[in-house]
Amino acid sequence: MTTHVAEHPPAAARPTLRRRMAAAGWDRTTLLVVPAALFVLLLFIYPFIYGLILSFEPAKGGVFSNYATFFSDPYLYDTIGTTMWLALPATVLNMALAIPIAFRVRNLRWQRALTTILVIPITLGTVLVAEGLLTYLGPQGWLNRTLIELGLSSGPVRLTHNYWGVFLSLVITGFPFVFLLTLSYITGIDPALPAAAATLGAGPSRQFRHIFLPLLVPGLAIAFCLAFVQAYSVFPSAVLLGAPAGPTRVISIAAYQAAFEQYDYSMASAIAMIMAAVQLVVVVAVLAGRRLFYRGPMGSGKG
Repeated sequence: MTTHVAEHPPAAARPTLRRRMAAAGWDRTTLLVVPAALFVLLLFIYPFIYGLILSFEPAKGGVFSNYATFFSDPYLYDTIGTTMWLALPATVLNMALAIPIAFRVRNLRWQRALTTILVIPITLGTVLVAEGLLTYLGPQGWLNRTLIELGLSSGPVRLTHNYWGVFLSLVITGFPFVFLLTLSYITGIDPALPAAAATLGAGPSRQFRHIFLPLLVPGLAIAFCLAFVQAYSVFPSAVLLGAPAGPTRVISIAAYQAAFEQYDYSMASAIAMIMAAVQLVVVVAVLAGRRLFYRGPMGSGKG
């Protein structure tokens, strides 16, 4: 007599941890973001939150006394306008120079060599650039000596320890950064687009207005914001090439003095928060203003 044993299908295997994480959206590619997220959290978000909380813990007075002190003292709140008067013109000039130069350079054979040369001011840093400007533009610098020898000036032209020294430093250090970004945006536009417009009778100006500008505005807005934030945080140039107790007393110097001369870290944190708020207002305004020129995806029309 034969006994038949009923065969039962094997129980469903329990999904592995990898499959469960993949089902939840945590695959290997997503996990690669974790180190970068921790880096941002530790070096940017945590210091910002700590500084924000510290700014509401003044040594004297109420919770908002640091901010009340800042906006009630002209020696402090005037630094906002002083810094803006340096950062905005320098950023606008860098953008105005970078766009036509990038258009001219994009088709040159020695484009790589030129871009390599332009990277040098970025690698040197603001301190070395400031020292170099002191050598070239100082009262006994090469420029003033040349002007006097040629009879073009009866005395040294003052280009350091004032507004113009800091302004020129911001232009020199900021232009390569803006130029490289602008060049990457321009070279990313499909050459077939302006060529097709040219066959329809569009001249260079109409090509720029109707093809290049709408495609460049999103990228130029980002470049402007990055360059402005970099210029607004000016500190070494304002000290070495400007008059830190006078017309070039920028907001970063006010924060430095509060922290390391008055040892009031709460006030220094409040000044830093005000500085960040001003930068945020300008960035939001620029990013919102780009909609006046272009509405659509962020792509550059690259073929």
